[in-house]
Amino acid sequence: MNNKLLVSAALAAVISTGIVAPAEAADKKEKCYGVAKAAQNDCANLAGTHSCAGQSKVDNDKGEWKLVTKGTCSTLGGLSKADAKKLYKATKGA
Repeated sequence: MNNKLLVSAALAAVISTGIVAPAEAADKKEKCYGVAKAAQNDCANLAGTHSCAGQSKVDNDKGEWKLVTKGTCSTLGGLSKADAKKLYKATKGA
């Protein structure tokens, strides 16, 4: 009976490690707008013209984003969500 308990505990530990690791990895990422290549965006755009990954039509659209390592967005030439929204609103009104 103790062997079953030990195996169950070990299995639970292994499974929980697999669940925690992606959450920790996500904490080290940030959305970076304007750096995605065509069809390489990670999800919905600011314009609301699509809601899925891989649907961007042009390279470096300021309304499209990719997840990048936290702290690298500006070195890639990208924008934060707030900056991308400001730029989007300014160009939409022009």
